[in-house]
Amino acid sequence: MAVLLETSVGDIVIDLKVDEAPKLCENFLKLCKIKYYNFSPIYRIQKDFSFQTGDPIGPDSAESDGGSSIWGVIDGPAKRTFKVDFNPKLKHIEKGTVSMATAVSPKDPDERVAGSQFIITLGNNLDFLDGKGAIFGTVAEASDTLEKINNAFCDEKGRPLVDIRIKHTIIIEDPFTDPPGLIVPPKSPLPSKAQLATVRIGEGDSLEDEVDAEAVEKARREREARAQALTLEMVGDLPFAEVKPPENVLFVCKLNPVTTDEDLELIFSRFGVILSCEVIKDRRTNDSLQYAFIEFEEQASCEQAYFKMQGVLIDDHRIHVDFSQSVSKISDSWRSATNSKRRARAGGFGGVSGLEKKRQYKSDKERRGRDRKDKYGMIIDEEEMRKRHEREEKENVERRYRDRSSSPRKHIRTGNGRNDIRMERRERR
Repeated sequence: MAVLLETSVGDIVIDLKVDEAPKLCENFLKLCKIKYYNFSPIYRIQKDFSFQTGDPIGPDSAESDGGSSIWGVIDGPAKRTFKVDFNPKLKHIEKGTVSMATAVSPKDPDERVAGSQFIITLGNNLDFLDGKGAIFGTVAEASDTLEKINNAFCDEKGRPLVDIRIKHTIIIEDPFTDPPGLIVPPKSPLPSKAQLATVRIGEGDSLEDEVDAEAVEKARREREARAQALTLEMVGDLPFAEVKPPENVLFVCKLNPVTTDEDLELIFSRFGVILSCEVIKDRRTNDSLQYAFIEFEEQASCEQAYFKMQGVLIDDHRIHVDFSQSVSKISDSWRSATNSKRRARAGGFGGVSGLEKKRQYKSDKERRGRDRKDKYGMIIDEEEMRKRHEREEKENVERRYRDRSSSPRKHIRTGNGRNDIRMERRERR
């Protein structure tokens, strides 16, 4: 006994387990016979897990009642659901297992009931569904179709962005007699208005718009990232918006205070060429701060050292290693100091002695300086400017005093006002 489901992405042949689950199979077969599932949407797609269908209108519509059993279709809403008996021998082990979706009975919390909705698994060993889905069949032919459904683009609720629907149901063999009152339509009915209202992108529509939507979303995220980077540049957390963290620098901490640069370089040099290795020290005491930065020539060497040296014992201390991106603020300070040292060693500008950076090529930070303790980026030191300003003020005061001494006293009146008058009185005394 089998049923063929023609969907918008391919056919699905279901072999029914009539002997193990007769009532479930009868309900499914008779619903297929009256074309109840025609134009039903496929929804709740969970990749590598399962998908659900069987609600003729779909759960997104306010007009949906969730579907009905064949007895509810014949006799009315009172029989919309029926009690489910689970076969303990049937488990959700294989991909393509077909089971009726069930819910707790409102009359008895120990019972579960089903209607028309069913589940098809997209993965193996899904024992989570045992006791929730009542198994009545397995997919015999449809590996390509199941794969297309599994890989469909879906929204946050698991609804495909491009509609996947059951177009027709064809019964290959039906061993059950029709229940009284069953009316079989002479031909497949047209979709109802409620069904048409739930259509998204139809089967024949192009996916180009959807691809464009994804591209737009990607571009939006890139714009936000650039804006955030620009903000960080403006507040000074990044030297420039396009900065990328170094991928060839390793951060090493929990060092023994006696461990030196040479010790670390010797130990880590087995992973590749090291450009620089520095244990960071206190500026005042020159004591080790027990962390260091190791710059490799190749990124692969840095990654290998990261995986091999985690928790290694060096000078009786078990070290911790990480990439410098994880400690970006500390890394930036070290990077600035290291670059300054390299420029000093190289001399001049661009590592060429005898060259000097022209004014128009000086960075904004060099021209403006920053209100920080390290003012090496300023062309003229602020302390020097302050002292120079004080000297000029003192010279101006002395000059004004000499001018007043050589001029008539009764007409003395300068910008200093009261101070000048007091000086005149002291001179008269």
